[in-house]
Amino acid sequence: MSARLKPVMKQALCVAALLPICAFAGDIYKWTDAAGNVHYGDNPAEDVNAERVYIRSRPSDRARTAASRNRAETATRSAATSANAENQETAQAPGPTPEELREQAKEKARKCAEFKQRLQSMVQSRRLYREDDNGERVYLDEQEMQTARDNTQSKVEEYCNP
Repeated sequence: MSARLKPVMKQALCVAALLPICAFAGDIYKWTDAAGNVHYGDNPAEDVNAERVYIRSRPSDRARTAASRNRAETATRSAATSANAENQETAQAPGPTPEELREQAKEKARKCAEFKQRLQSMVQSRRLYREDDNGERVYLDEQEMQTARDNTQSKVEEYCNP
């Protein structure tokens, strides 16, 4: 077999191996309960009229993902720089070692970036949900959504302020 055909054969074999997996993908259904609440799940209640939801996937926005990653890295670098300055000031005082302070600053910067991303996602989302004990989505009402946003905003203030 020629060297040019080997990569093509490997790709064809991989595709052939992955095709049966598509058959196991679950269906998603949408239904409305007696109270008028809309629910989504893979197993609807038996006493309701559920309609199958067809989901079309689309490629992710690589530019937005890269920009988000760059912001997180910038926050990490600035936190590390401020940690270095603090380390130099506290080098004579007993307490955490400079290594520990750097690790704390890195962790704080990571959490800052994480909570900023969560808050941005919450603000942009029209509906928020949590998973119940059965793994089903339970959508939050306006008051619960605002409470979740407020909690995340307080975490942003906690981790992103010096």
